Parts: sequence; C-alpha cells; structure tokens
Amino acid sequence: MSKILVADDEPHILKLVTFTLANHGWETVTASDGATAVKVAEAEQPDLILLDVMMPIMNGYDAAKQIRENPKTGHIPIVMLSAKSQQREIAEGLVSGANEYICKPFTPKDLVQRVSEILGE
Repeated sequence: MSKILVADDEPHILKLVTFTLANHGWETVTASDGATAVKVAEAEQPDLILLDVMMPIMNGYDAAKQIRENPKTGHIPIVMLSAKSQQREIAEGLVSGANEYICKPFTPKDLVQRVSEILGE
C-alpha cells in the first residue's frame, strides 16, 4: 500500500482528499502548511506528495523546492493541487519541482485516476 502526503490548509479539502485516497486503499499523512509538509515528507518518506500552492508559513512552490533539494526526499513525485490555474502559475509549479499540476476544482474520480497513474497502481 502506497503512502501519500496531502498538504492543504483548507480542512474540508484535506478531509475530502484523504477520504478519497483512503477509500482506494492508500495510506495518508497530512500537513496544513508548507513548512510542516517539508518535515513530514522527510520523516514519513511517502510515495507521493500532493501539495496545495496557497498555504501559510511556506507556500507549495517553496515547499516543493525544499523537498526537491533534500537528498532524502528529492525522488518523491510531487503533484500540485491548486485553484491557481493560469499558465504562468502552472509553469511556476512545474519549475519549482512538481511532476504534475491539478487545478481545483477536481473530481475525486480524476484525482484517483491521476494518483493511480503516477504510482503505477
């Protein structure tokens, strides 16, 4: 069973995403800000990280950069989940280290499909 770190500062989004992933057999760990996401990524070594862009303390772009720069976490796939859907924002997410960028709102079905593809499950 794969472990997925979900980082989002909106409790209802965090709950929806973790519930959706758990219903498909994935273990989840969570963070509500970017700085905590960086720490949890190193401590938990998840198989995938889902990062919101707009979070307190440290945004998702900066969190992705720090995760990529750390030899212990640099290999972990990162997917940005964000309401920021302009091309330059998506490009910034990819440049910061994200493998993929999913725009909010998204359907649970689409999320599961993308996660399955990335994890090869």
